[in-house]
Amino acid sequence: MKIPYHIAIEGTIGVGKTSLSKILGERLEAKLVLEEFEENPFLVDFYKDSERFAFQTQLFFLLSRYRQQQQLQQTDLFTKTLISDYMFVKDRLFAALNLNDKEMSLYNAVARILEKNVISPDMVIFLQSDTDRLMQNIKLRGREYEKLIDWKYIDALNQMYNEYFFKFDICPLLIINTNDIDFVKNKNDLEEIIEFIRTPGEGTRYFNPIKSIQ
Repeated sequence: MKIPYHIAIEGTIGVGKTSLSKILGERLEAKLVLEEFEENPFLVDFYKDSERFAFQTQLFFLLSRYRQQQQLQQTDLFTKTLISDYMFVKDRLFAALNLNDKEMSLYNAVARILEKNVISPDMVIFLQSDTDRLMQNIKLRGREYEKLIDWKYIDALNQMYNEYFFKFDICPLLIINTNDIDFVKNKNDLEEIIEFIRTPGEGTRYFNPIKSIQ
């Protein structure tokens, strides 16, 4: 199967989007576009006081991601595959969870204008995991500001992601259950995922292995 031009990898915080993006970028010799979340000056404050800093945090992310998406459209002609560790629409999921009604109304007014100029990916890989596993991953990677994230927030976000992709029909979708695999440390798990990506198919396809992490 020919690899789609633009593959976007999505999932809840801590699921391994960036790790898989980097691995696939190297294996497929693809251009890699990673979310610049650490550049958001409001992010640390948001995790300390989400109600006060949610709108500033979200608006910065919206504009930052929009700038990146515009750069994607200027990719040189020699780029055969493009891999990103997020979709532009993810911003709406976080906004819906974090903003109040008035803030969401203003956010939507800006987002609708920007979304008209954003091109959808050719394939999406949704990395799925349960909340306990996500919290374990977040703890293991040890980012200082993420120590303030609580289980309820990740669980609410996780449910929102699952609901969104349950109805997703914009492009081919691969849903990979990551609860019992480790594509970073286990070569066999990684090879199975790459084979799954290369396997022809349309619509939504599921990769749901049942085995222990080695």
